[in-house]
Amino acid sequence: MLVSEFDYQLPEELIAQQPLAERQASRMLTVDRGRGFFRDSEFRDFPAQLRKGDVLVLNNTKVFPARLNGQLETGAAIELFLIEETSEMHWTTLARPGRRLKPGKHIHFGDQLSAEVLEKLADGRVLVKFTARLPFDDVLDRAGQTPLPPYIRRGETSIDADRERYQTVYAAERGAIAAPTAGLHFTPEILENIREHGVKILEITLHIGYGTFEPVRADDLADHRVSTERFEISEPVAAELNAAAADRRRIVAVGTTTTRALETSASRHGRFASERSLADLTILPGYKFKAVGALLTNFHLPKSSLLVLVSTFGGHELIMDAYRHAVASAYRFYSYGDCMFIS
Repeated sequence: MLVSEFDYQLPEELIAQQPLAERQASRMLTVDRGRGFFRDSEFRDFPAQLRKGDVLVLNNTKVFPARLNGQLETGAAIELFLIEETSEMHWTTLARPGRRLKPGKHIHFGDQLSAEVLEKLADGRVLVKFTARLPFDDVLDRAGQTPLPPYIRRGETSIDADRERYQTVYAAERGAIAAPTAGLHFTPEILENIREHGVKILEITLHIGYGTFEPVRADDLADHRVSTERFEISEPVAAELNAAAADRRRIVAVGTTTTRALETSASRHGRFASERSLADLTILPGYKFKAVGALLTNFHLPKSSLLVLVSTFGGHELIMDAYRHAVASAYRFYSYGDCMFIS
């Protein structure tokens, strides 16, 4: 299929710029794959959509402040967005403006942190080496900013609030450069309600990296591959997942990142394995899902690998119709937006 088949028109005013006052107050479009229909609902109804015996799987990755604003020796402003640590203190980054950066240039982020440009890479990426006077994570927590997506355009008015709201309530394992946004709707009360419905809640980790939001540059999806991302499934969680699969109990994934990790493991081993590895699976039309039976997800960008994954799971025609309905019904889109539950 062509990536152009995953396009839709979205008015800019539907891109959520702020989180709602209450996490659980989002709207939810409920999609029934079997009967081929969808209906409007609210996320508060999500626990009632689950069945006794279901297994709900969360991605407990934690976002770190991956955006840095610094200056060259000339005083010119430079923004670095940290993508991946390739070795100790060496990071692949996105730089803006990148044209000012040449190997040997130094960028300063206050008096505690600096970076030397080592190499300019493809697609606007830059390899740098950091020098810090204190432990790097501590300095980053002070100097860095929440890595909000570029479609959130409201300046720096809510930095403190974003540090809390652009994070799930169950975030535990530091390492993501973007939030697993389907999880942003949950509260401790909602999670407890889900347990009371007889649903087992499990946690895995996939550290969201550049692959999650990297643009699809190929016209034909057969030529596209999503970059690898680090994930971990513990031995007790793998055992619980295998037991659920053996009993034909439904595995419900919260988010496309959770889906990618689960499907990577199931595709690689024929079952769920305890592992710390790289998710290298690219889910395209024609892929047969081996693990996930239902999916909670936010609304994704046109022509993105995430929309392709969701459409592959839910069915291309049904999901694109659902997206057009969501636009017509003024749902809120993207990271701080509403959600969709596909069963």
